[in-house]
Amino acid sequence: MEIRQGFLPFQNRRDFFTPEDFTNEEELMLKTTESFVKNHVQPQMEAIEQHQYSVAARLFKEAGDLGLLGVEVPEEYGGLSLSKKISGLIAEKMGHAGSFSVSFNIHAGVGTLPFIYFGTEKQKHKYLPKLASGRWIGAYALTEPDAGSDALNSKTRAIWDGEKGAWVLNGEKQWITNAHVADVYVVFAKTHHGMTAFIVEKSLPGISVGPEEKKMGIKGSSTATLVLEDVEIPSENVLGKVGNGHRIALNILNMARLKLAFSNIGTAKQALQLAGDYAKERLQFQSPLIEFTMIQEKIADMAIAIYGAESAAYRTADGLDQGMEGTAEVQDVSELIFTFAMECSINKVNCSEVLARVVDEAVQIHGGYGYMQEYEVERLYRDARISRIFEGTNEINRLTISKLFMKHYQNHKHREIENIESNQGQNGKWMQTSEQLLYLALKALTESGVEIEQEQEYSRLLSDMVSDLYVMESAFLRSEKSGQRGRLSMTHKGMTEVLCAERYRKIAEAVKTILSSVEASEKKRKDWFNALKGIEYPEFSGIFEKKRNIAKDVTGWDAAQAI
Repeated sequence: MEIRQGFLPFQNRRDFFTPEDFTNEEELMLKTTESFVKNHVQPQMEAIEQHQYSVAARLFKEAGDLGLLGVEVPEEYGGLSLSKKISGLIAEKMGHAGSFSVSFNIHAGVGTLPFIYFGTEKQKHKYLPKLASGRWIGAYALTEPDAGSDALNSKTRAIWDGEKGAWVLNGEKQWITNAHVADVYVVFAKTHHGMTAFIVEKSLPGISVGPEEKKMGIKGSSTATLVLEDVEIPSENVLGKVGNGHRIALNILNMARLKLAFSNIGTAKQALQLAGDYAKERLQFQSPLIEFTMIQEKIADMAIAIYGAESAAYRTADGLDQGMEGTAEVQDVSELIFTFAMECSINKVNCSEVLARVVDEAVQIHGGYGYMQEYEVERLYRDARISRIFEGTNEINRLTISKLFMKHYQNHKHREIENIESNQGQNGKWMQTSEQLLYLALKALTESGVEIEQEQEYSRLLSDMVSDLYVMESAFLRSEKSGQRGRLSMTHKGMTEVLCAERYRKIAEAVKTILSSVEASEKKRKDWFNALKGIEYPEFSGIFEKKRNIAKDVTGWDAAQAI
């Protein structure tokens, strides 16, 4: 795999996988998932929201029969041994499944992946066939009442009892998804040797589950406290090595962030579809809403944001797939996943915030009806809010992005900025200029001695700039690849142009904020702003017209035919 060697640390192959690359065979999984959601999950939405656990259990078995739960499980343990890209595609389509998508993704992600990556052969043979088939449901128990974002500061304790020949677990795990429906939990506890992961079966004595939490959204996913009272765990149920639980926790969280990103993309696409359909049907002042250019702008902004989000998410999944080819050792897998920690956090933050904007605008386009529970966008709005908190808050993920980026920059800051050569010159200029702006901000932060881990406003701005660049570059290279193959649609071309221009403007504003704050000396500030003036800014025009065309294309609106 070709790794970028410049001051940007993105794992990069120029011809990375894009959604246009799915084969007909791979798209069968898409159609299978769509059919499952439409014909099996959506008719049961009310029962799921009412916590009818038998319905959820049946749906898991049906999903298992279709192979949807075992996509990443190796064939020798009852799975399909498919890629992160296919797993992402399924998570995306499952994003239309409301609360069940949360239960599904927790099971297929953090409930199953720890066994795949860190389990012994005996553990894999015992648990993976059950999890892949849906006969057993998995859960992940990390969060505690007094350790939310500081998830590794666990108060749950595991003490080895030599006489019993078992670990004895005591503690509480809070907000555990699938708590009431799970058959097995991956539980993290402190030992004398450090954080350790344990496989805990629900049938063991001493395990109890608290009442269902009353949540704002995702009401149908089981969320409750897991209580452990003198639970005896045999030594063969230690997952990975004693004291290495933090490695498992952090690496699995990285994978969970990427899976959540794909699910957010799917839900955002659902909201866009609902908004577009409503805008074509709803009449105001004797005209459909879609005829009003402000509504067109909203729909275009939604579509552009989704285009950028899926470009970046599939790029990251492809990088992981490429890296995992031939990687079998646990240590190698851990190191590989860690190299993508920044990208996983970027996708988690970007996709959850794209979803937030998209569902908000979908409600706005529906007007007063969007606030009514009989319209689906009302539920999407409530369900979406948790995504900015799930799998590490977006604030924590922003700190992760900036920390990892600054660490890389300190090691590579003397390397030159890589120029992006392209037959799409205008977008290439946006990329080059954005990189120059980021580089200037990094120099200012470094030379001014700012401790960005303490002054977190800088971390926020830096992480957003890095994220914007990753999304820009992903959309840019996706369009370039399609163009080289003669398959670039005018809609995708327009989306890429607008996305690059608008993300560039965000980066430019962030740099100005950093330069105006980083130095107390007026002279120094003037020096930095003089350097900023030396960067050549690309021109961009016709943004409203491009958005109008994008909105009409993505909704299929033809005013002439509608008359």
